[in-house]
Amino acid sequence: MIDTIIFDLDGTLLNTLEDLSDSVNHALKHFGFPARTIEEIRSFVGNGAAKLIERAVPNGKDNPLYEDTLSVYKEYYELHCKDKTKPYDGILPMLDELCEKGYKLGIVSNKPDTPVKELSRVYFGDRILTSIGGSDNVRKKPAPDTVYQALEELSAKAENAVYVGDSDVDIATAANVPMKCISVTWGFRSRSQLINAGADASRMITSPKELLPLLQSLSQEG
Repeated sequence: MIDTIIFDLDGTLLNTLEDLSDSVNHALKHFGFPARTIEEIRSFVGNGAAKLIERAVPNGKDNPLYEDTLSVYKEYYELHCKDKTKPYDGILPMLDELCEKGYKLGIVSNKPDTPVKELSRVYFGDRILTSIGGSDNVRKKPAPDTVYQALEELSAKAENAVYVGDSDVDIATAANVPMKCISVTWGFRSRSQLINAGADASRMITSPKELLPLLQSLSQEG
């Protein structure tokens, strides 16, 4: 019986792409690097801030200004993470319905922990019981560590939980726990990219309103 849902954040609950893009390009401009398009940024996200900047700066980690660029990005993003970000259409009604049905809800993201907690608080309030982002001393997704932490904080078991996300990283994370995975198609990766990453087409949704019926179906499967 499924009683717990762990969500990814960027591309799943919140459309953060414009704020991420603005923050990356602010940091790149600060050091005289060429700007990246929003579609490039879309393809770079999913593995945390360090990997995002590694992909954005010329020559990645070999660039002598990589660490400085990452620092400027993090500082700017913490101040501007809510400028253009908003929940995807239908997310808040979906979360309200899940809460009414008694599901325990959490967020696990590779985004740094401070903005994860801030965004969760601002946009979702007490709907989300725990929100966990990336930190230097814990392995990031697709390692299962932060998901285990969320399950512990929610007093939940992996066999009674699902992970909901929009990327290949989320699919791999769920497999590494292991736990059931539901993929969403409105985020940063296309349906074909998700299928190629191993997503189960029968556990894929195109709208937030499809989540509850699928959860109920999975619970009946056992």
